This record gives sequence, structure tokens and C-alpha cells, in this order.
Amino acid sequence: MALLCLLAAGVVGYFCRVSLLRGAAHAWIVNQPLAPADVIVVLGGGLDTRPFEAARLYHLGLAPKILLMNPRPAPSAELGLVPTEADLSRSILLKKGVPAGAIVVPGTYVLNSFDESLVLRDWARTNRIKRAIIATDIFHTRRVRWLYDKELRHTGLQIEVDAVPVHEYSVDDWWLHEQGIIAFQNELLKYGYYRLKY
Repeated sequence: MALLCLLAAGVVGYFCRVSLLRGAAHAWIVNQPLAPADVIVVLGGGLDTRPFEAARLYHLGLAPKILLMNPRPAPSAELGLVPTEADLSRSILLKKGVPAGAIVVPGTYVLNSFDESLVLRDWARTNRIKRAIIATDIFHTRRVRWLYDKELRHTGLQIEVDAVPVHEYSVDDWWLHEQGIIAFQNELLKYGYYRLKY
């Protein structure tokens, strides 16, 4: 009887897989309505999406400043052979019409999302920032929401998370693309790791 139930569940799962996979992604992603803020935050990584979305939000008038995180440079960038990630993000913003005076790059290097939350916390405290928008890739949003809620809960800083679509896949077909499978799988693992570690 148990084997028959398992077989039936497998058949139903197979025929409903598209709805189940799409539903799982929609349930995972955090995408909040955006209100005017003091700053838009561009986290490290996602050069093809995050700075572009920050520029778009800036031009919509949602915030007067963009804070670029400053990931630790690779050895080749330290030698000046290639630009740093922060330099590339800054160049994208400038090319998209964001004035140089609206772009802030803190001097502190970051290694991961946790470091970024601390940099934002300290920068917001120093600059009396009350509300920030974090634009990040769709599957990264849940970890960002949890982490920033936890690390910033006593600061009074309000965070809005903006789920930025990526070019390689969408929420409705992520399982059909290698990049989508890897991104969702990695974020599930990282979310669990962050919940245990932080």
C-alpha cells in the first residue's frame, strides 16, 4: 500500500511539476512594494542586474543616493590589471546617467552578505539613514530579507527588498535553465547555512 501511495505521488508530482516548481519559486522570492527611501543599496555580485536596477530606481526618484558595496578585490584587481567590482558597478551607474555625487562607495571591504549588512548598518547610523532599498537577484531576496531583519532590527533602519529579474531565466521557467537550477539550489543551501551560522 505504501509503495502504491509513493507511486501515485510520483505520478501526480510529475504531471504537476511545472505548477509545483513555479509555485516554489514564487513562495521563495521576496519582492516588496517600494516607497521612497534614503538610499538604494547595490550588493556585491550581479553586475549584469543589480547596478542597472539601482540606476532605474534612482531615475524613478526612489532615492537620492546609491550605496555600492565594496567586495574585496581579486589579486589581479589589486595589481591594477582589471577594475574592481565596485569600479565596474560605479562605471555602469555613470553610463546609466547617475551623477557621480549620488554614488557612495564605503572604504570597508566585504566578503559576503553578512559583511554587507554590517557595512550598511554602520553607514546608515553615521549618515542618519532611515530607509533603504536593496535591489538583488530574485532567489537571493529571501536570505537578504532574513539577514537584514536580524542584523538591523534594533537600528530603526527600514529595508525594502526589490527582486531583480535576471537575464538567463525567470521565476516561471528557472528549472529549464542550468543557471536557474544552480541559483535556486545555492540560495537554498546558503539560506540554511546563514540561519545556522548567524
